[in-house]
Amino acid sequence: MAQTYPDQIWHNGRIKPWAEATVHVMAHALHYGSSVFEGIRSYDTPNGAVIFRLTEHNKRLFNSAKIYDIQIPYTLDEINAACRAVIKANGLSKAYLRPVAYRGLGGFGLSAETPTDVAVAAWQMGPYLGAGVLEQGIDACVSSWQRFAPNTIPAGAKAGGNYLSGQLVAREARRLGFGEGIALASTGLLSEGAGENLFLVFDGALHTTPVSAALLNGITRNTLITLARANGIEVVERDIPREYLYLCDELFMCGTAAEITPIRSVDGKPVGAGKPGPVTQRMQELFFGLFSGKTKDQWGWLEPV
Repeated sequence: MAQTYPDQIWHNGRIKPWAEATVHVMAHALHYGSSVFEGIRSYDTPNGAVIFRLTEHNKRLFNSAKIYDIQIPYTLDEINAACRAVIKANGLSKAYLRPVAYRGLGGFGLSAETPTDVAVAAWQMGPYLGAGVLEQGIDACVSSWQRFAPNTIPAGAKAGGNYLSGQLVAREARRLGFGEGIALASTGLLSEGAGENLFLVFDGALHTTPVSAALLNGITRNTLITLARANGIEVVERDIPREYLYLCDELFMCGTAAEITPIRSVDGKPVGAGKPGPVTQRMQELFFGLFSGKTKDQWGWLEPV
């Protein structure tokens, strides 16, 4: 299905037509991956449209930029305002947002000085991994591609160049007929999905890999840990060997785009009963309940558009 683009985008300080938000072919980011970005969702609620954890997402944008020494020429409040403005400009309520800051056209070379360009896009997007996956789950595989080793590429930054790793994992999975790929860390232990964090369920408790396992410390991951503990579900952060993917009772991926996507099999082996389990479904209820009003937002995560 062809992508449908919105009419308007926020680019370098103002709303403009989508087609006018152009980048020079010699921009630094195009050649060296020198960009940082966020993925954020807005939702419809009984009290109007909200952006989920907007401020936390954009704080991470600035933290990622700090790691790569990218100077963002706007304040956090200005980027938050841009996110709201682009939603309104396109007449959206439920949407996916993409703030991105990148090294533009300037000097040439890895350490060249360049200006930093900033854009925020918003568009309608359904389930990231396909229609029906939130209810039915997906089939995943362990990729032949590992995540980067510690002190090579910082996994804690949500940077464009980092996602070359995720592209290899995801495209291999699609080529082999799977819905998504799962990557191991350089240690041979479990890391995360191509662009999602992982939770395994054993005896009713959630087990997830630590941030030291070459993964992005996802905001959805943090949300689910918080919701689980607030509702009496045990959460264990620990190193996890690959084979535990085959032995767990339930398994799911999470992220802003993927939301909470059950995994029904790994490498052709069924996970538990081979369908979304009760703990996974409970976490979906708690998460999506934030937007229906069934889960109380006691943390101030829902920021009005």
